[in-house]
Amino acid sequence: MFTRFFGLLIVTVTLLLHPITCKAQNALPSGVPSQPPFHFETQPQVLQEAAKYDDLKRRIAERQQYFRDRYASSDATTRIKLVLEAQTYLTSTISDTLFSHWYGTPWNFNGTTRVPKQGTIACGYFVTAVLSDAGFRIPRVKWAQSASHVVIEGTATNIQRSSRQQMSNLVNYLNSQGDGLYIVGLDNHVGFISKSGNTYRFIHSSYYHPETGVMAEPLVGHNPLNDSKFRMIGKILGVEMMKNWINGVEYR
Repeated sequence: MFTRFFGLLIVTVTLLLHPITCKAQNALPSGVPSQPPFHFETQPQVLQEAAKYDDLKRRIAERQQYFRDRYASSDATTRIKLVLEAQTYLTSTISDTLFSHWYGTPWNFNGTTRVPKQGTIACGYFVTAVLSDAGFRIPRVKWAQSASHVVIEGTATNIQRSSRQQMSNLVNYLNSQGDGLYIVGLDNHVGFISKSGNTYRFIHSSYYHPETGVMAEPLVGHNPLNDSKFRMIGKILGVEMMKNWINGVEYR
C-alpha cells in the first residue's frame, strides 16, 4: 500500500513540474541564444577584460572625485567652467571607452550582466549599466525594468516625442540640439544615440542581432530605431545632470 502511494506521488510531482519547466523555456523570445558553455581556455582573457573594465570604473571614480573636490572649493565662475570640463570628459569617456567595452556582449530578454562580454544584457540594463558605471547614482534595476520614458525623463532635457515620423525628423532634432549623447525610447526598446558632427550612431543591445548584442550602427537600416513607430528622445549630460554627477546626487 505504501509503495503504491509513493509511486503515485512521484508521478504526480513529475507532471506538475514539467509544464512549469516548459513554460519558463518557451517564455523567452524567439531567437534568444542559449548561454554558451564556459571553456577553460577563455578564462584568462575573460578575467583580463573584467580587470580592465574595473580599472576603467576606478579611474572614472577618481576623476569624479577630482571634480567634486575642485567644485566644492571654487567660486561660481570657476564652477561653470568645471561643469563644462566635466561634460567634455564624460561625453568622451562614455562614447569612446565605456561603449567599446560593451560591444559584442550578447542580448537576452532576461540579461542583467554587470560585466561586459560575460553573460548577456537586455536593452534597458545596458543603458542603466553604462550610466551607473559612469558614476551616476541611479536606481539601476528599477529604471532598467521600467518603460523607457522613466530613464529619459529622469536624466534628459529638451525631450521630443514623435509618432510615425520619418527618420529625417529625428535627424533635424539632433542637429538642433548639437553634438553629444542622447537616450532614445522606442516601441519596445531603448538605447543611446551619439552625434559628432555629421556622424550619428545608434548604440544599443540589439534583439535583432542577439548573438552580437551591444553594437553601434547607423540610424537608418534594419534596426529597432528605424522600424519603431514611436520615438522619445532627450539629450543627456546637460548642466544639471553634470552637477548631479560631480556632487554625487542620488536619483530616485
